[in-house]
Amino acid sequence: MKISVILAHPDDGSFNHAIAQTAVAQIEGNGHKVFFHDLYREGFDPLLFSEEIPTDAPLPVAITEHCREITAADGIIVVHPNWWGQPPAILKGWLDRVIRPGIAYEFLEGDSGAGVPNGLLRAKAALVFNTSNTEIARELEVFGDPLETIWKNCIFGLCGVPNFYRRMFGVVVTSTESQRKEWLDKIRRDIDTFFPKEGDTKST
Repeated sequence: MKISVILAHPDDGSFNHAIAQTAVAQIEGNGHKVFFHDLYREGFDPLLFSEEIPTDAPLPVAITEHCREITAADGIIVVHPNWWGQPPAILKGWLDRVIRPGIAYEFLEGDSGAGVPNGLLRAKAALVFNTSNTEIARELEVFGDPLETIWKNCIFGLCGVPNFYRRMFGVVVTSTESQRKEWLDKIRRDIDTFFPKEGDTKST
């Protein structure tokens, strides 16, 4: 299997980086190929300009490579912090430029202009790992957990990925070393569930 892992956090010492590194190691340990991108380290340009919007527009080499990888991916993992109930701006820009029509989705003909989408991604599962400094109960009660809606319904559901799973870790700022080790163990188990070793029957 080919698994795309996208990381969006500016601090190399963040728990987000530990999550991504753990996920990549577990995926590779299970015998799969990883397309890994640390968007901040790579200096990914999040700005989408008008000339890039048409479906048949010529794309920069870096964006073409991202599109090629996401099209080929059998699974997708996204790692980012919860900032104002949204992904960081650099990740929103990645979505704008890479999860594009003709690559991740298309609009069906004869939909009377309603914009009925048809998902094009081949990935069978998408996992999102988030960190937060808000208690989970408060996130649900006060904010309604907007990240769940964004990733599950607005992005991966629209793009045709049949299995979606998201895990939120918090409160990170007050977490202990032992808690973080337990959380990373959960990441390993999640990877084994969705992207197990070849011949293993755990996958959903």
